[in-house]
Amino acid sequence: MSKRMIVMLVLCLFVFGGVFGIKAVMNKGMNDFFDNMPQPASAVTTSEAVEDSWALSLQAVGTVRAINGVEVTTQIAGAVEKIHFTSGDHVKAGDLLVTLDASTDAAQLKALQAAAKLAQLEFERYESLYQQGSISKSELDRKRSERDQAEATAMAQREKVEQKSIRAPFDGQLGIRQVDVGQYLNPGNAVVTLQQLNPIYVNFSLPEQDLARINQGLAAQVLLSAFPGKVFEGEITAVEPGVDAGTRNFGVQATFNNDDLSLRPGMFANVRIQLDNSQQVVVVPRTAISYAPYGNAVFVINDTGETDEDGNPKLTVKKRFVKLGPTRGDLIAVVEGLSPGEKVATSGLLKLRNDAPVFEENDVKPADDANPTPANS
Repeated sequence: MSKRMIVMLVLCLFVFGGVFGIKAVMNKGMNDFFDNMPQPASAVTTSEAVEDSWALSLQAVGTVRAINGVEVTTQIAGAVEKIHFTSGDHVKAGDLLVTLDASTDAAQLKALQAAAKLAQLEFERYESLYQQGSISKSELDRKRSERDQAEATAMAQREKVEQKSIRAPFDGQLGIRQVDVGQYLNPGNAVVTLQQLNPIYVNFSLPEQDLARINQGLAAQVLLSAFPGKVFEGEITAVEPGVDAGTRNFGVQATFNNDDLSLRPGMFANVRIQLDNSQQVVVVPRTAISYAPYGNAVFVINDTGETDEDGNPKLTVKKRFVKLGPTRGDLIAVVEGLSPGEKVATSGLLKLRNDAPVFEENDVKPADDANPTPANS
């Protein structure tokens, strides 16, 4: 029995060993086949890197700000007697906005004006008596002081009555009314917002290394998300003389004409400042850039010198890391890593690797316009 068991075990080992051996040989053959299988050429669009002269510019983000913008408030307490405006009105400086109940203050003013008038008459009588030598100089001075105090008290009351009439401090556009007739207002309560919108400011910051390149009078352009594709033209009108010690940035203010009132206070603005000088750059479409955390790269097209069965040149790609510069429309400047005349892939980058075969398919190419115009602009 023991011999028979040994023979069976040997036969099993032989059979299973042969099966696993054959499987291993087959797997190795398949792996070798796939490892050495020629990769099919990928279709890519291409574009040639060209040298161009770009006017230097700086990019920043800013906020639209009214030249004058306040929340009109009351300086004195009182009930709203009459509202003289409608929300959204355009007003001039000095226009009456709200009248508070001033009946009690007006009555007190009349009493104080009467007292001031009486004090003036008494002073005139005492002045006549002093000239006749009937009273002393000190008595005349006392009456003069009483007259002046009465007039000052009446003037203060007159100002108090005037404060019951709330007026626009400057020309501008009103916001939404925040009070109602009969409402009691305390000093500082808001009545309505008032914004002077034309012209209008855009405030933004730049890093300190750009301080020497910025001066008043430079052209500035603004793009707003509310108006895609529309460019607003203005100029720099003020530069902060100092640099913020915390951020190492300095403030800049540009002024824009706003006849159509498109720019509104608080809007987010993309700002571009056009500098006076220019530089030579190598330009490629932005779609040619493969962005990665470890570095940006392009795939350069290389001609192997061979031809395929149809007589077309065999092409491969080589990944090359580059240093990027400013952008303009659909184009981007390559500062280092690419030379004019070299051809790069502009689409299909995700399926490419070093030495991968490719062929050009440029029937439909990505946009490469320096000044694109969106279809909905």
